[in-house]
Amino acid sequence: MKNSAADLHAGIRLTGKWHNGNYPLIRKLGSGAIGTVYLTKRNGVDAALKISEKRTSMTMEMNVLQSLKKVQGHFLGPCLFDTDDYVSPSGQLYTFYVMEYIQGSRLDTYIKAKGVEWLPVLLLSLLEDLDYLHQAGWVFGDLKLDNLVVSENPVRLRWVDVGGTTQLGRAIKEYTEFYDRGHWGMGSRKAEPTYDLFALAMTALEIMNGGRFPKGDTPKSTIRKALSRADKLRPILEKALSGKYTTATAMKQDLVKHLMKNKAPASAATPSRVAKSNRRKAGLGECVVLSFYGIACYVLYLLQ
Repeated sequence: MKNSAADLHAGIRLTGKWHNGNYPLIRKLGSGAIGTVYLTKRNGVDAALKISEKRTSMTMEMNVLQSLKKVQGHFLGPCLFDTDDYVSPSGQLYTFYVMEYIQGSRLDTYIKAKGVEWLPVLLLSLLEDLDYLHQAGWVFGDLKLDNLVVSENPVRLRWVDVGGTTQLGRAIKEYTEFYDRGHWGMGSRKAEPTYDLFALAMTALEIMNGGRFPKGDTPKSTIRKALSRADKLRPILEKALSGKYTTATAMKQDLVKHLMKNKAPASAATPSRVAKSNRRKAGLGECVVLSFYGIACYVLYLLQ
């Protein structure tokens, strides 16, 4: 067995076998079951590089990113820039891909700093993306706090890992128990929109309860107790947990009504938040993101 751990580390520079792209591994951003993600540079701009020996799994992730890139008029998840193989000096073969580096804050960190009233506003942008994802024939699958980032310019909630993305109708291939309705005895692990919406509701409950909570002997009672801390969002989260929203659009519509009734955060409701297409920094090419967050805030501003 080759010592693959010694092959890859921050500070080295790798060159793609087929496309000859040259990428420095600046620092490790995270590791998972499939591979490791490093901060790198592409045309002088920060990017993220995921690399692994698990070629089949990596190919599946790259296919997902390619499919999401083809969703007309809307970009879902990180934009994919390059895919290639790398042969290390020891002869170990790796597969890697380079994608947009989404810099920002974890959702719970952002809410702690800005206030819980921002939670429904940020969930709107994610529901918008989930709706496009479901229409394209995919379910996110492993939707959880660790896979969400609040980006800036525009401020919106985005996902950063597509490892669990599964085609509609198939069995969820990757999940985390706390967000999995099967774990809570509240549904199957079939890839369908209701699976993602359950996970999204659990993410909201995790934030509102100050962290994850154990299932306990009576899972549904545990959920009810957690919902008691959800305040005015409780009816919406209850519907998501019980599978009553069959589409992300339905949940989004209820959230819009909630925001119209309770108003947007004061610092968000300004004309400067008008939605617009935002061209990303040089080097990101065609990756344009529409701020649904901005649309929501501007609508609410007009209604004040």
